[in-house]
Amino acid sequence: MKAIILHEHGGPEVLKLEERPTPEPGPGQALVQIAAAGVNFIEIYQREGRYKLPLPCGIGGEGAGTVMAVAPDVTEVKPGDRVAWLDGSGSYATHAVVPAARLAPVPDGVALEQAAAVMVQGLTADVFTGRTYAVKPGDRVLVHAAAGGAGRMFCQIAAMRGATVIGTVSSEAKARVAHEAGASETIIYTKEDFEAEVKRITGGQGVNVVYDSVGKDTFDKSLACLAPLGHLVLFGQSSGFVPPFEIQRLAARSLTLTRPRVFDYVAKREELLRHAGQVLGWIAEGRLRVLVDRTYPLEQAAEAHIALASRQTTGKLLLIP
Repeated sequence: MKAIILHEHGGPEVLKLEERPTPEPGPGQALVQIAAAGVNFIEIYQREGRYKLPLPCGIGGEGAGTVMAVAPDVTEVKPGDRVAWLDGSGSYATHAVVPAARLAPVPDGVALEQAAAVMVQGLTADVFTGRTYAVKPGDRVLVHAAAGGAGRMFCQIAAMRGATVIGTVSSEAKARVAHEAGASETIIYTKEDFEAEVKRITGGQGVNVVYDSVGKDTFDKSLACLAPLGHLVLFGQSSGFVPPFEIQRLAARSLTLTRPRVFDYVAKREELLRHAGQVLGWIAEGRLRVLVDRTYPLEQAAEAHIALASRQTTGKLLLIP
């Protein structure tokens, strides 16, 4: 098998493709031949050392493929099953052993590449708009980076749940992408002050919830965009980590702030199957559209990281073994 192995923390150049023995599944595990692996910001943070991994190690948590073999004690899947996952180990590879309990079935009518593209971002949007803050008809929702892989999922799912969606984007081209994904209004933050525009669009009322994957550069104005009793869901930091702040600031309008991780919401298999089944089912029904911006062979994993970090992509990036 071939796999990207991380021997040291650093820039994209530390992502090295190596030949490794194909592993055998251990207790509770399945061996999967990977059809596609998702590229996510968390892997950039792991590569840089912001999130520590024991070295040397594989990298990549999200993917989809076909089960090749299972351990004798595995009952969740069988060889030949088409499966997808969001918290496996070493998905930047041709093969991986993944805990069988973390594998979700991919329904007929959904390509494995589509499944690999939505397991992190699609389930994140489903969970955070359904449980972290339960979006309801009539809500006003602000989504940052609305034309990106996660942003498009949030726009579509929040709109499906009846919200009026406002998306921030960096260009006219990305504004069109966000509109197509369900944003009623878009704000080009490179030309306009998004706080002022949100207040103009909402008649000064603000929004009920902000979904913020940007972090440091948007945090203060995201709080300012909230209506009384509003919620800021901070789920990423593509611009850097938010520095410590005075929690008393939330009291001015009885605001709430949360920093959730999708993995904790789907830690139980029944929850994983429920949310993965819903998101993949929407794709099969044609209700949720998946946009893959670019695909790369494994040996170009560094180029994929550079493209994602540039924040100039629209939609999902995949590695194709």
